[in-house]
Amino acid sequence: MNILHTLNETLLRQSFGEESDKPNDISHYQYMAYMYSRIENSIAVLSDMEANKSYIYNGRVAATLGFEETENSKEINSIWEEDIFNKIHPDDLMEKHLLELHFFSMIKSLPIEERSDYQVKSKIRMRNKDGIYLLVEHRMFYVCTAANGSLWLALCLYNLSYDEPAEDKYTGIIINSATGAILKPDQESCNNLITAREKEVLQLIRKGKMSKEVADLLAISINTVNRHRQNILEKLRVSNSHEACRIAERMNLI
Repeated sequence: MNILHTLNETLLRQSFGEESDKPNDISHYQYMAYMYSRIENSIAVLSDMEANKSYIYNGRVAATLGFEETENSKEINSIWEEDIFNKIHPDDLMEKHLLELHFFSMIKSLPIEERSDYQVKSKIRMRNKDGIYLLVEHRMFYVCTAANGSLWLALCLYNLSYDEPAEDKYTGIIINSATGAILKPDQESCNNLITAREKEVLQLIRKGKMSKEVADLLAISINTVNRHRQNILEKLRVSNSHEACRIAERMNLI
């Protein structure tokens, strides 16, 4: 399940201002991603939310995971690396995206100058070239914010983990790399992701009600229901109502 499809639209709708509003040219960050791929042998993915593009740099770990190692970047017209996602264990992919959902909400609430201190760090299972799951460390940063606060560039890194998996499941944290502080989203912050009315709409959708039925039951217009549905998809970073119900249940929102 790709929870982040609708985050795609949310990020791309941001206003990025003028070119002068960005602290550095994108080539600065492309070189950063390239150097991670060379020094750490990582797969490094730099995603540009303004252009809706990603630049993928495959270090030597790429061959182990069934990708082609190359000195040159691969450019894709998306801010999500679907070929990599397809190799991640489905359960781990869901948990990874849930944590990144919290991370996105948290980062947007921080002052711009503090955002680069934080990162997501996850242990996920990914299939290698032989189809066998290996333990991989995934790190994700928002490396550049436009002057108006919009998130412009994100960097994801994939490396083989030296740890043996203690349990057959995903683990992940949000960490402040400057202080070492580890953050875990609390239930109150989860509850605030969607409004009380949006929860009512989602509960009725979960019961199989169509938009017209939801409108009649809540005494609101069908246009208002559709607006609530779209807001729910965007806030939960999913692409349809079925996924929204699953994620909301997983987060104890409904």
